[in-house]
Amino acid sequence: MEIAVIMLLTALTAVAAHLGKAVFHDGIRPILPEYLEGRMKRSELASISFGLSIGFIVSVGLSFAVSFELLNPWLLFLPTDILGVMATRWWIAAALGGAWGLVALFGLTGVQAAFTLLPIDLLGALGELSTPVLVAFTAFPIIAILYQFGWVKASISGLIALVVRQLLPVVGGVYTDKAEMNVEQASQLTGISFAKDAEFAEKIDALKAGAGQNQQVLDLISQAANNYSLGTTISSFTMQVAVLMLIGMILLVSFAIIKDLKNKGDIVINSEEENIFDARTKRIYKGIPLLAGIGALLAMAANLGLMTGSEVSGPILQQAWDATGQEQRELLQSAAIADIIRGISFIPLIVTTAIATGVYGVVGLTFVFPIGYLLPNPVLAGIVGAVWICLEIVALRGIGRFLQRYPSLRESSDNIRSSMNSMIELALFIGGAFAAMKMAPDAVGLSLTIYILLYAANEGLGRPIMKLAAGPVAIILTGIILNLLYVLHLV
Repeated sequence: MEIAVIMLLTALTAVAAHLGKAVFHDGIRPILPEYLEGRMKRSELASISFGLSIGFIVSVGLSFAVSFELLNPWLLFLPTDILGVMATRWWIAAALGGAWGLVALFGLTGVQAAFTLLPIDLLGALGELSTPVLVAFTAFPIIAILYQFGWVKASISGLIALVVRQLLPVVGGVYTDKAEMNVEQASQLTGISFAKDAEFAEKIDALKAGAGQNQQVLDLISQAANNYSLGTTISSFTMQVAVLMLIGMILLVSFAIIKDLKNKGDIVINSEEENIFDARTKRIYKGIPLLAGIGALLAMAANLGLMTGSEVSGPILQQAWDATGQEQRELLQSAAIADIIRGISFIPLIVTTAIATGVYGVVGLTFVFPIGYLLPNPVLAGIVGAVWICLEIVALRGIGRFLQRYPSLRESSDNIRSSMNSMIELALFIGGAFAAMKMAPDAVGLSLTIYILLYAANEGLGRPIMKLAAGPVAIILTGIILNLLYVLHLV
């Protein structure tokens, strides 16, 4: 199933690019109408697509795939953009796209297998990238408020976020205290006693064994389990991250809408521009069956744990798929919230370019990925993913009109992307330092020196590797260098 999903996905995205229905790269979307309307040759379009995409494929796509052990849109869909516009027939595009999916899937598996054979653990250390990224998520809505509305509103928003952050463990503690009271009542009824250091799960198991058919005890056990689960969920680190992100986003959107409502009389809507947008949107409608198929496969790939939707959710998903039970559910919820917020920030860019060019994005508004993370199985994820893409396309014009009436929201989206990139860059740099220390705990100075020199070299050379990918690339190279030094008995 995994092989079929990825091959079909890359085949369909290549066909979508070939037909001019959808591409992944935002820079290619405005150029496609030049070819579709006969003002550009296919060879020229293919050359431009390659030039715009190759840097992202190597730096972001490849480095993130290795770092987070998951396929990603840059690695899968930037090449299918190129292959699709290069192919002279739709079936050639499908064959080339499917072949690329197979190469990407097995190539990543091969790299992971090779890294596990290294004497110094590289893959395990790369897991250290995730914690700083999780922490950074809590800050980027506040930074966006700072960019757009100044330090006063940003300070107030930050204070509100801190208060909520401190209250969550308190609220969670109320429920865990209730759980302990339930356990105490049940232990009195059954006459079972526990050691002082007994785990909650041990107490529940002992009570279940001694409850027999006593319905009162069974009810208390059930209440204890529910209260404990609720309490630990509310006070957990991932819940704190998710709630703080949501609070920041709510405040940012509220400030933007209030500003636009105050300036409502100054907002002018161009009716001629709207007519052009309506005509271009109809072109996207004709591609709904193909795009629905892509949406279904995207949601299935996310549900199967094969790919991440963004650089934001990648580190969280890496942890999630290594976890089980409640911890995994919480991490998947955090990844979904992270991608939803990222998707919100890209709505103005994707919607405005789509209705202006008649070319959609192969991942839509990116919300199919959270659908895949959260649904219980790939079949259901596929169905909902297909329906969701259709709803997005139908709603395009409505979203476009809404954004015309609230220009501050469009500005907020730009600020979210800027703040998100800044915080992720910083978090990945810090996470790379953590990974370097974990790789060589007996030679921390050496590993950190190599890592920082590689990172600094990229800066000094004018960033041939974009800053977002510089941390992951530097730490992967650090791991390879450390392993070479180990083989040479120099470390």
